Amino acid sequence: MFSIKGWVKGLTGVVLAMVAAGAWAAGAGVITHLSGTMSVQRPDGSVRILSQKSEVQPGDVLTTQRDSYAQINFTDGSAATMRPNSTMKLEAYSFSQEAPQSDGMFMRLVKGGLRTVTGLIGKRGNQDAYKIGTSTATIGIRGSSGDTVACSSDCGKLEPGTYHTTYTGSYIMQTSGGTQLVNEGQFGFAQDPAKPPVLLPGDPGLNLSQLPFTLGIGGGAVGGGASQECIVR
Repeated sequence: MFSIKGWVKGLTGVVLAMVAAGAWAAGAGVITHLSGTMSVQRPDGSVRILSQKSEVQPGDVLTTQRDSYAQINFTDGSAATMRPNSTMKLEAYSFSQEAPQSDGMFMRLVKGGLRTVTGLIGKRGNQDAYKIGTSTATIGIRGSSGDTVACSSDCGKLEPGTYHTTYTGSYIMQTSGGTQLVNEGQFGFAQDPAKPPVLLPGDPGLNLSQLPFTLGIGGGAVGGGASQECIVR
């Protein structure tokens, strides 16, 4: 039977081992699993179609297409998996083994869904160094794993806003109106950036099914060979 906690434990161990071994390229992270199509708009305005082993850099705007999933493993040992029809901008990323005080990571989820697992950022130095932003909330992550969904008018019966569920640890949803802690097994919702987030009585219908490559975590996706990304002209 599939276990979220088992998956998180295995993923974290594999990625942190890569960090310790220095198995990373110079970027903020690497796409380790890809099912479907993913594109990136770089800070210089260029657009590329990415592939497995492509690097991710601060300032990149990443987009998955219909029926597409992509997992990014970052140099601090954290991971983010983008669901279909999702757009995420890596606003900022800073990690150095020797300088925990300079740690920082901020991902802006423009639309769609994002599964996150924390690494060293947020576990050492500043606990508030790892955040996800949406149009209605900012979510702080502390030694945890969970799913965040940003809905506008394309989420069927779901009300527009930001939804979050926690699998391990805890997440903190914050708006200008207040703060809500979302612990394991809970569902949080922020509809209005001026109003406090709330806990929902249960799953509102997010349909966060198992990812297509969950059981393949830790395969030889990093190191060796080059990505097959291409420039969109």
